[in-house]
Amino acid sequence: MFPGLLPARASKETADLSPHLCGSSSNGSGPRRVKLLGFSPPSTSMAETEALPKLREDFRMQNKSVFILGASGETGRVLLKEILEQGLFSKVTLIGRRKLTLDEEAYKNVNQEVVDFEKLDDYASAFQGHDVGFCCLGTTRKKAGAEGFVRVDRDYVLKSAELAKSGGCKHFNLLSSKGADKSSNFLYLQVKGEVEARVEELKFDRYSIFRPGVLLCDRQESRPGEWLVRKFFGSLPESWASGHSVPVITVVRAMLNNVVRPSDKKKELLDNKAIHDLGKADDSLKP
Repeated sequence: MFPGLLPARASKETADLSPHLCGSSSNGSGPRRVKLLGFSPPSTSMAETEALPKLREDFRMQNKSVFILGASGETGRVLLKEILEQGLFSKVTLIGRRKLTLDEEAYKNVNQEVVDFEKLDDYASAFQGHDVGFCCLGTTRKKAGAEGFVRVDRDYVLKSAELAKSGGCKHFNLLSSKGADKSSNFLYLQVKGEVEARVEELKFDRYSIFRPGVLLCDRQESRPGEWLVRKFFGSLPESWASGHSVPVITVVRAMLNNVVRPSDKKKELLDNKAIHDLGKADDSLKP
């Protein structure tokens, strides 16, 4: 059984144990597609694609600050690397339960705020003064148990978003999951959908939700099951595989391409296809 490809009659226990391949701070994949009513994912036109270099330069000139939640996970780690390589923000802060070892010269100006997620109100200052926030925080039921999963993926995320809003964050970006639905019978998808809805109630100036399918990445640690699924998707026609999976680097680039382009929408929801389109937009500019 592969994550994201659960049959419609899969058991609740099986579905809840179907995270994205990249685990700890990445997120899970849903067993079915959700039809979004009255909500079209942002598309990427050729004109918008050609404008990206100029949009990035304009964005850099604004000297904005950013925080990342979940930088120890695969998606957060790649996001941090890409942010630094693109030089989009004047200040980068990681918020997490432990300090990360960042030895490379490129990371020397990264700020780190160590917090206790059980007592986040005591660390409200860590969330103050950031223009943009990225939340890649998450765990799995297999790793933390049902109660621990809900605590991390719902309670920690929501409290962090509340403090970010109070601290002045204007644009909040949430890494969610394909199939997220607060009315789902599956705990994983239910929690993801509930968090999406409750963060929306905070009324950020701009709120972007990313719902990728199965996240594909190469871990440093050996996980034979993940290797098998990567091989499986790699053997499928690209059109089919791209509908159910997406490389982590594509998700990260979609996040950053989205953050630099102006939007008058209070809420944006990017599904797996939109993530592919936006994350690979720069490829069409290459000769």
